[in-house]
Amino acid sequence: MDHHFVGIPELTGVPRIAVVIDVMRAFTVAAWAFSRGVERIVLASTESEALALKESHPGWVALKDGAPAPGFDAVNSPGLLRSRDFAGRTLVQKTTAGTVGALAVANAPLVLCASFVVAGPTARFLQTQDGGPVTFVVTGEGGQADEDLACAEYIGRRMSGADVEAAPYLRRARTSRAAADLAAGRRSGCHPDDVELCLEIDRFSFAMVARREESLTVLRPVAVRSP
Repeated sequence: MDHHFVGIPELTGVPRIAVVIDVMRAFTVAAWAFSRGVERIVLASTESEALALKESHPGWVALKDGAPAPGFDAVNSPGLLRSRDFAGRTLVQKTTAGTVGALAVANAPLVLCASFVVAGPTARFLQTQDGGPVTFVVTGEGGQADEDLACAEYIGRRMSGADVEAAPYLRRARTSRAAADLAAGRRSGCHPDDVELCLEIDRFSFAMVARREESLTVLRPVAVRSP
């Protein structure tokens, strides 16, 4: 099956099935948030919208890229999020690339958000769908981020049911520009363990499906049976 790999600027029309990839770090963080008890993640288009949603819904928490800021409860770092307790909470997430990509395809019949930590479950979920080729939205660096492209290609290969070795794809991600920037501390709001946490293949046993719920785009975990 011929899948499509596009950057956000290259999106035209509405794909039948979209898988939005952000390895470092939005959709690694989203998976960790679900593992820490978050019930659902609302994707916001701007930081102002994220804060407005939090203010109008008591009990919701908000997360952003970069350094901590007033009104936000967390930053976009798996290392900083992994010890938090968000049991039963709704998280509003706004990031530079991942949430932008997901909102760009929010009207597609099926939208999944993914990274290496949910790559296998995402591939297995897609195997149950009968919707034709998948459009993989590579969110980083205008569609050129090698960590995102490597993850997209890995999921695409896993969908075929073949036995795929993860190491070459993880190696590409480890040597990417984003990984170098995180390792060197050139991105604010990061933790020294972020790169390694982003490269934990199949850490979690769920896929993450985004759907429209009233006027919001909401991401939820969907359990996927092990092979």
